Amino acid sequence: MGSLWSPEHYLITSRFAAEAHNGQTITGTDLPYLLHVSLVAMEVISTLALESGHDGDLAVRCALLHDVIEDTSITFDDVAGRYGSAVANGVQALTKNTQLPKEQQMSDSLWRIRAQPAEIWMVKLADRICNLQPPPAHWPIERVAAYRTEAQFILETLGEASPYLAERLRGKITNYGR
Repeated sequence: MGSLWSPEHYLITSRFAAEAHNGQTITGTDLPYLLHVSLVAMEVISTLALESGHDGDLAVRCALLHDVIEDTSITFDDVAGRYGSAVANGVQALTKNTQLPKEQQMSDSLWRIRAQPAEIWMVKLADRICNLQPPPAHWPIERVAAYRTEAQFILETLGEASPYLAERLRGKITNYGR
């Protein structure tokens, strides 16, 4: 038996994410950004069906909200007031600290994620799975290799949170840029 999550909470949180990301598109496309957060949530929900012992609502809500602090005017306090401190802390951990130099941001975020429950780790794994689509044609081979290396670092740092997501990410890394 998998881990339970609330479809009603999904609907409420998905609407909030849609309003927060309204007008944003996935980089390089005309697709609404909500597609990305929905795909991350789909990866998490697929995992919850296969793995037991997870807080499904925490995982799904954080998947839907993982970019709201980083990419919108929504604040930590907004998320905490609406969804509680566990969700807000998870979303904050998933948010890059732009005050740091770019080369330090991922390591910092991963260490903050590791201080959170495993469900937050799962969201980061799912996010990178969704981001490992074919790289933009204009990316030089060095940038593609660096993105693959960063994905491997995420897998090594967080993979123990979910055998299913770790295997999915491993496969995406293997095939990325081919």
